[in-house]
Amino acid sequence: MNGPMELDPQRDTISPLLGHRNSEPFRGCNDLHIATSGDIYFTDQGQTGLRDPTGRVFRLCSDGRLDCLISNGSSPNGLVLSPDEAVLLVAMTRDNSIWRVPLMRDGGVGKVGRFSLFFGNSDPDGLTMDQKGRLFVAHASLGHVFVMAPNGETIARIKSCAGATCTNLLLEAANGTLLITESSTGSVLMADLAHFP
Repeated sequence: MNGPMELDPQRDTISPLLGHRNSEPFRGCNDLHIATSGDIYFTDQGQTGLRDPTGRVFRLCSDGRLDCLISNGSSPNGLVLSPDEAVLLVAMTRDNSIWRVPLMRDGGVGKVGRFSLFFGNSDPDGLTMDQKGRLFVAHASLGHVFVMAPNGETIARIKSCAGATCTNLLLEAANGTLLITESSTGSVLMADLAHFP
């Protein structure tokens, strides 16, 4: 199984950025988030779930060091850093939840907890966050993007106008647009957040 891959658009090539951790291959890398420092946070989901909670979350530091931040995840999927980059939020798809991972100044991890719980047949997938700390959660079976306040309260839902499988998100902060992939129809949806409170 490949680890994170690197795209060189100048040469039109894709090559492995990282092939394994120590001598162990990755299970199946999924999403990533790049910090302002250049550190890359990524999930290693594979076929993990409640029956096999061995999904991992890694940080590939800009100096080349690889840290395993979580090793007991139930299908870690989308992830995003808070605006101050002090907290990592991770969608645990088969746990139907978002985990909150405090990042310590010494590079370690604080007490990890559940930020929020969901429901449905398929569960939270892609995540993004705005500068106010509101979390946007693509839900892969309910056809919604949930919008959550910094305290975890659901404050809004954006309903898909296509299918019910919302998987990934991109927030274009400059123009207040949220792009949503809906995989059952192969659609890319757009929500105008310019007047969102």
